[in-house]
Amino acid sequence: MDRPRRTFRPPWWATLGTLALGALFLTAGTWQLDRAGEKRAIFAAFDAGALAEPVPLPPPDADVGDLRYRAVRLSGRFDAGHQVLLDARTRDGRAGYEVLVPLLREDGPAVLVNRGWVPAAGDRTRLPDVAVGGSPRSVTGLLDRLPRAAMGSAAPPPDPAAPWPRRLLFPTAADVGAALGYPVAQYQVLLAPAAPDGFDRTWRPALLTPEQHLGYAFQWFAFATALVVLYAALNWRRPAAGPPTP
Repeated sequence: MDRPRRTFRPPWWATLGTLALGALFLTAGTWQLDRAGEKRAIFAAFDAGALAEPVPLPPPDADVGDLRYRAVRLSGRFDAGHQVLLDARTRDGRAGYEVLVPLLREDGPAVLVNRGWVPAAGDRTRLPDVAVGGSPRSVTGLLDRLPRAAMGSAAPPPDPAAPWPRRLLFPTAADVGAALGYPVAQYQVLLAPAAPDGFDRTWRPALLTPEQHLGYAFQWFAFATALVVLYAALNWRRPAAGPPTP
């Protein structure tokens, strides 16, 4: 007696759902591949900028754009009495701050110089010692944007009565300028690792690495593959057994 052959007759809703979910998974995986390429370009720009000759500062109200992570050199004196501690900046799993100090310049608005990362004390009322001299100096570093809050999150407004150094979460240049009483450029300068008066300056873009994006892409493509296998396995059936043939 011939064995009944399997048939592939999935219901319409299963086919529609598989197509919709499969397209979603493939789109997400492709997006992660694109993001991996973008991150490679960013990290390459960072590595190249650290080795390139310094470029002139962009206008103070400009986004750094293509000049991000390019080396710059500027002169002035630190406003040592009005420093900002960027709060919630972790390093190797430890909580801490990045220290911003305004560099007062004769040929333009002040520029915020990031002196690096310092650990936070267990007692939040104790701030780190970030004292620095206010004598004239030349500063070298890399251009970068100020940190920005993630979508949907908002930093609390600065307290105008808070003492200095002042803890701020995601300040804009306008926030810092209002607290200081004078304008500052829209960007920051990451102090060169070899420069004096700095802290931990293991500078790298605060982004997911290309390898992490590739890992996420693999997961989405694996979901798409598993979906197709499950769809086929559940809908490749034997016909219902009929009455025995005499």
